[in-house]
Amino acid sequence: MAGKNNSVIPSGKVIYNSSIVRSIIELAIPKVEGVVNNFQSNNSSKNYIKLEFLENFKVSVDVSVTIYYGYNITDVAYNIQQSIKNNVEAMSEYKVDAIDVHVVDVIFDEGDHD
Repeated sequence: MAGKNNSVIPSGKVIYNSSIVRSIIELAIPKVEGVVNNFQSNNSSKNYIKLEFLENFKVSVDVSVTIYYGYNITDVAYNIQQSIKNNVEAMSEYKVDAIDVHVVDVIFDEGDHD
């Protein structure tokens, strides 16, 4: 039985499609308490993600979110920034340059989803 060669090929590279980075962000945002998860539903017109890929494997992120009433907007926005940064940098080779969070709506009760 021949042994397997587990060496890394130095000439190879990994290429990230922008949809991969977007998917990482879409998974990171709903983990934050207080955020309405509209990113993977048909009701996502109020929530969006804009990506800008910069030099040296940096990415700038612009997200709009809806939050539930009763949560501190500043805290939720900060937690969104941290969640996005941690997930993108852990799951890809990109470094996050900036994350702008826009709170576009507040849901006053869980039945109010228009």
